[in-house]
Amino acid sequence: MCYSDPVNRGIDINWNIMKTKILSLVVLFLMGMISVLAQSKTEKFKVYGNCSMCEKTIEKAAQSVEGVIVADWNKETKMMEVSFDKGKTNVHKVHMAIAKVGYDTEMHKANDEAYKELPSCCKYERAKFGKKEHKCHEGHDHSNCTHCQKKAKCCSCC
Repeated sequence: MCYSDPVNRGIDINWNIMKTKILSLVVLFLMGMISVLAQSKTEKFKVYGNCSMCEKTIEKAAQSVEGVIVADWNKETKMMEVSFDKGKTNVHKVHMAIAKVGYDTEMHKANDEAYKELPSCCKYERAKFGKKEHKCHEGHDHSNCTHCQKKAKCCSCC
């Protein structure tokens, strides 16, 4: 490349400006991702269900909660792994959303009406909510808890 040629020199200068802008955008993007990851939290918990249809419904319910980043339910192990922005939501709200569509979790039992609406292939053996099987969710916001609203005691903390 000959720098005495003004046309090529202009292209070379524009390319350097473009590289600087692209690098700046990449740095800003990475800083934003670090910020998001710093506020994210991942939790694992049991959700009762049977099949691929259950998997889609359970994951969709979890992802409907504002602040949920990723929701993945394993039908073999019955374990849900959910990542969320802890500044926007908490694991309690994810449990409630899943229970609302008919699936029992470690923290909440779905109401009977929602369970009865599930397709026959999705009917699972209902969880028994005794103190040993049920993880206490003390310390969480109970203002939207269906058990607390109905004054039903699902565990010693309600």
